[in-house]
This record gives sequence, structure tokens and C-alpha cells, in this order.
Amino acid sequence: MSSQGRERLIHFAPLAAVVLFLAVIATAFWYLRLEEMHREQEAVKRDVEYGQQRLRLRLLERQEQLMRLARDVSNRELSAPHFLIRAESLVAQNPELLSVSWIDDRRRVIATQASVSVSAQRDWMDGDVLKAGEAEAGYGLARDLLQPVYSQPITPKDSEAILQLHVPLTLRGKFSGELLAEYSVDGLLRYGVPSEVLAKYAVALLDDKAALLAGQSIPDRPGLSESLPWTGKVNEYEIPVSPVGNGLVLRAQAWRTSQGVVGGTLFWLVAVLASMTTWMLIANWRQSQRRQQAQMALQSETSFRRAMENSMLTGMRALDLQGRIIYVNPAFCQMTGWSEDELIGQSQPFSYWPYEDRDTLAARLEEELEGASDTAGFQMRVLRKDGTKFDARLYVSPLVDATGKHGGWMASMTDITEPNRVRRQLSASYERFTTVLEALDASVSVAPLGSEELLFANKLYRQWFGTTTEGHLKLVVRGGSAETPVSDESMDAVDSFAGFPLHNLTSSAVAEHAEIYMERLGKWLEVRSRYLNWVDGRLAQMVIATDITVRRQAEEQAAAQAERAQSASRLITMGEMASSVAHELNQPLTAISNYCTGMISRIRGGGIAEQDLLNALDKTARQAQRAGQVVQHIRSFVKRSEPRRQLAEVPPMIDQVIELAEIEMRRRQVRLTRQIAPRLPPLNVDPILIEQVLLNLIKNGAESVDAAHRAPVNRLVELRVVPCVVDGQQAVQFSVTDSGRGLSAEALARLYEAFFSTKSEGLGIGLNLCRSIVESHQGRISAENLYNSGQPVGCRFTFWIPVSSIQGTPEAGTNNKTIA
Repeated sequence: MSSQGRERLIHFAPLAAVVLFLAVIATAFWYLRLEEMHREQEAVKRDVEYGQQRLRLRLLERQEQLMRLARDVSNRELSAPHFLIRAESLVAQNPELLSVSWIDDRRRVIATQASVSVSAQRDWMDGDVLKAGEAEAGYGLARDLLQPVYSQPITPKDSEAILQLHVPLTLRGKFSGELLAEYSVDGLLRYGVPSEVLAKYAVALLDDKAALLAGQSIPDRPGLSESLPWTGKVNEYEIPVSPVGNGLVLRAQAWRTSQGVVGGTLFWLVAVLASMTTWMLIANWRQSQRRQQAQMALQSETSFRRAMENSMLTGMRALDLQGRIIYVNPAFCQMTGWSEDELIGQSQPFSYWPYEDRDTLAARLEEELEGASDTAGFQMRVLRKDGTKFDARLYVSPLVDATGKHGGWMASMTDITEPNRVRRQLSASYERFTTVLEALDASVSVAPLGSEELLFANKLYRQWFGTTTEGHLKLVVRGGSAETPVSDESMDAVDSFAGFPLHNLTSSAVAEHAEIYMERLGKWLEVRSRYLNWVDGRLAQMVIATDITVRRQAEEQAAAQAERAQSASRLITMGEMASSVAHELNQPLTAISNYCTGMISRIRGGGIAEQDLLNALDKTARQAQRAGQVVQHIRSFVKRSEPRRQLAEVPPMIDQVIELAEIEMRRRQVRLTRQIAPRLPPLNVDPILIEQVLLNLIKNGAESVDAAHRAPVNRLVELRVVPCVVDGQQAVQFSVTDSGRGLSAEALARLYEAFFSTKSEGLGIGLNLCRSIVESHQGRISAENLYNSGQPVGCRFTFWIPVSSIQGTPEAGTNNKTIA
């Protein structure tokens, strides 16, 4: 640069510094102001959201209390006077609650309880009937939806705004009226929003049209200047109040926007920047002077050779046009172990050439001198001075001086011993990996999505399906249909995960699992698949198929054995009841014999009338029918058959069980009582299996009572069947309670173990089968002792069967994992 240019730069540099200084001041002021507004806005938002959560929780608590009151009214557990007492307590405990009213399904007001500050006659009442309007609309919506409904806030004339909650009353699932609760919007604001939020902001409740319902509002202030209109904007935030929705909005406005921080910061920023600018201008001038002196010294003392030696870590070697070494850097000497003096001036063969590689390296040198060497470099072995060798890679390029004259050849050498070792290890690892996969007894295949290319297949896959992707695609399609039906998307060539981030898909996706039957192979296969990123970055799917034919056959044999065990259990039960059954059959057979003997005697004597003969024959037929029914019930109970689920009514099953159980009850002189709830829903079960469970429990209870030697008045077993709700689903609960001595702690812990029994002659399979039968119907069974003054006075076995979750369940014996 000329002296005139340097002078111009010196004059304009301070001006540029001042302009930059002003730009920094304006930017800093704007940034600090925005940062301050952002902090205030975040504070308002956080406090409003906190207030909204508190108000929401208060509304939900009141709603829950009203729903409990509605449930008691729906169940007819409360009369109108008792309702008024409960409503009065609810209104007194919650100041925001103005009134609670009971309205029947004909819109008649049965009872209403209002706060002392509210008149008895409400605006929505016409005498004792619900008047058309907002309340009547909410009444209709609650009747249609059968769930609590909030109406839009209402602002009567010369009165505060109110919010109505309609809670429906249902009787057997039908609408029978509602509870109408009125909230004071002002009360919700005062008692629902935390006091610290009310103290910090102007808090208000608005309707869906932004009309003020309660609280206070701050108008926008005029800006400080026309160029800064945002300085007068009130800092506010509003959010809808759930569960009311957009009809009730909570808004908070900051009382003022502080500007002191900005003003103080600006003052100190200006002072600091002014001092720094002055100091920087002086320091910059002095630094420029010192830099010029240093550059002149460096130019005279630094050379190209020293710069290359100090900066290069790669070994450098230069040859002249005749092939003699004219330069080596310290890195080259350190690699080879030869000094610079020993190497410079050498001609081929060089001392760092291994003896056995000299012919090959000499040919490479001729190519280098002729300029025919490969620009990608070549690999060679280098001999160190101590006799050791290492692998190196040489890159050769022409050596051209500053005048453009070609003076020789420059070569750079890099030690690649470690990369070669890693490469060999990777190759060996790949061979081991391939050997392991080839030896697996599972089929492994990998194929990209949307392509018929097979990226990898082990030996077993090739034996089963060949070298195409046909088997891979069949496993994917049939394995994917194990839990979800085949859709149009699954038939498309584009995967359903297309467009998703590959990293998230392969790292978070859960491996899919299915069991399928391949007719082509005649095998059951367990198929597992998951997505992975292939080495080239493509999204691929790996499928592993394992032969589980032996396991499936074992499962089928186990299921068959379980069915035989259930049938054996019923036979054992009937065998234990054989004497009772014989006694039960003996009565009708004896009666038949007596009737027949009497009729024969009277017929021979000629002293029987036709009507008397008919009566005797009728009684004989009834006794024969009774004996036949006993035999039929026993035959149907012990008959070995395939489990068959069907929609079955509970009362007929109970009747069948009681007819069989009463035989054992009479033999052991134990009373059997039953409490069956009316209108029980039908169950999708195998009736014989459920009867087997109940009969086993009743029989065990009778044996426990008999073993306890209870007094005749206390020798009883109670069967109770009622509806219940378990884990949010409807169910039917069966319980068998006896008055025996209960079970020990060890027996309770091992009650359902196979072959464990509390009876000396027991086989220990009855309760184990009961548990298996109940759990196969998606139910649970439990047992507990009953105590009186710390002494066991009996035991209760309880099990429940769900109503809706098993509708459409495949028949017993079918494996849900199986795919045809």
C-alpha cells in the first residue's frame, strides 16, 4: 500500500470506530429492552399458568363433590331433606358456590339450597319449573351427553356474573334429572387464584367475547415516543380456564413496566464503551507500529526451510532430477532413524530400502523420475536404522522453485502401520462375524425398504428360501400381520416409516415379534424384525426366523394335558361324592319300588280305582325323572369335551352347580345359602369349566366346615354372585364363604401350587386347575381368612370374570400367537 493510502486509512479509522460505537450503543439499548420485556412476559405467563392450575383444581374438586352428591341422589340414597342438608354443608364450605339445586327429568325443581346472600327465587326458575334460557340449554346438553357440562358465564342485570355447572343424574344408565350448581365468578377469582398472583397483577376473568366478568383491567398507556410505541403496551397474558373452556378466560396484567434497569445499564454501557474506544484507538496505533517492526525482523530471520520443518509432521524427502536426495525434514529422519547428514546425497539403493524390496522400489523410483508416478501414492515398507520395518505410504509431486523452474521431486511419507493393523483386525472380525452368522440355527436376512435387493443372508436362510428376497418379504408381511390386519399401506412398496428420521427410528423402534407357520417348509417360525441403518446409510430391515416347531408341539401337548387334567379333576370330584350320589339316587329308586309294589298288590286285590292308579303312576314317573336328572347332571359334568366358550347366563350355571353340590351338602349336614344379584350380564365363558370351579370351591368349603366340627347352626357355606368393576372394566364376582377353621399362613402362600394339598388324601390339583381356568377367562382368584376377635372363623374364596374384555375371544385351545 502507498503512503497516501496509509494516511487515508489513519484518518478514517477513528471515524469508523465512532460509527461502530454508536451502532453498538443502539443495538445494546434495543437488545436490553427486548430482553427485559421478554423476562416480564415470561414472569406474567408463569404466574397466570400457576393461577389457572389452582383455579382448575378448585373447580375439579367442586365438580367431584357434586358428582358424588349426584351419585347418591341417583341411587335414591338421599331424600329431599337430606339433600338440602348435604347441599347446605357444601355451600357453606365453599364461598364461591352460590346455590345447588335438584331438578328432575321433567324440569321440576325438587329442592334448592342457596347461599345466605342469594335470594331463594333464581332467574332461571319459573315457580318451581326450569325456565327457558341458558340454564335450560345446559340442562338439555347434560341430558344428551350424560356428563357434567359448564354453561357460558351469565351476567344478570344489577348482579355479579355467575357460572353454572349441570351434573346429570342417571338411573340404570338413563337420564333422571340433574344437579344445577351456580358459581360466583367473582368468588372463583378471589378464592381460586392465589393471593400472591392477585397482589402482583391486575387479574380478571373474561368471557369468550373478552368482556370483563370479574376483577380489574388496566388500559394501554401511551408510548414514550412515536418511534417507540411498544413502550406503552401493557404486559399481559391470558389463558382459558379448564374444564370450563374458552367461555372463561383468566387474564393478568402487570401494573407497570420497569425501565430503570435499561436506563442505568445504558449509562454505564456508554461510559465503559467510551473508555474502551479511547483505549483501543491508542493501543491499535501502538500495536501497528510494533507489528511493522516485527514483520521486518521476521522477514530477515525466517526461511522457507525452517517454516516447513517446524510446521510439518509428515516425513518430507526431496530428490533432484538425477535421483539424489537433496532434502529431508526432521520428521523423515525420526521415522527412519537415519540422520540428515547420512541421507542427503544418497542415490539408489537408499539405506532405508529393505533388501528384499530393492528391485520393486527401484522401478518405482524410475517412474517417479519420469513423472509417471501415481498421484494417489503407493505403499512401501521402510527399513529403520535399528533393523525394524514399518509400513508407509508415499505421495510424489514435482518440486518447483519460486521462479517456476522444475528442480526435482518432492515426496511426503506417512506411517500407516497402525491403520494397516486395524484394517487386518477388521477383516478378521468380519470373517468371525460371518462364520458365527453362518453357523446360527436361525435364518438371518437383511433387505432395504422398497427394494428387492438382498443385502445379507446366512446359510440357513439360503437353504430355506434361496438367494432372493422372496422369503424375506413373506416373513415381513406375515409376521407383521400377527397383531394388525393387512392394510393398503402394508401392501404398498413404500414403508410406513418413510420420511422419519433414520436415527430416531433405528434407535427407539421396538423389535417386532410374531409366530407364523410356513407351509412351504412345514415349520413353525418365530420371526423377529427391526429397522437398522445399513453401512451405506440406507434404511434396512433385519429379519431373524427361528424354527420353533418342537416348542409349538410341546405347547400343544401341554394344552392337551391341561384339558385331560381338568376332566380328571371333575372325575375325582364325582368319585369323592360317589356315596352321596348313590344315596341321592337311592331315594327316588326306593320310592319307585314302593309305588310299583303297592300298585301290584292293590291291582291283584282288585281294590284300586283308576284315579288312584294314575296318581301312583304319576308319582312314579316324577321319581324316575328326578333320578334321571341327577344322572344327566353328573354325566354332563364329568363328560370329557373340548372347551367351548359361549354367551352364558349366570343363574342357570348356579342352578346346575347347586343341584350337584346339595348332594354333598346333605351328606355332610352343611347348609348351602346363595345370594345372586338380579340382572347379571351374560359372560362369554365355558359353562362346564366355571361350574367345575364353583363346585370345587363349594365342596372344599363343606369339607372344611365338616372338619371343624361346627355346631349345626354354624355349619353353612355361602355362595354370593354380584356385579363389580375391576381396573375400570365390568365384571361378575363369585365368592364362596365357609365357616371352617380357615387356612394356615403356609397354605395361603402355597395354595395354588400343583400337588400341594391341605388334606391328607388330597391330590393337590383342584385349586391349581381352578386358578388356570379362571385366568384363562382373563379373571383372577384369591383367598382370605375371616376372623372374629383374632380367631379364624372361616375362609372366603373369590374370583371374578370380566364381562366386556373377552367378547369375541377365540375358543379355548387356540393359540393367539398362531398365524395360519
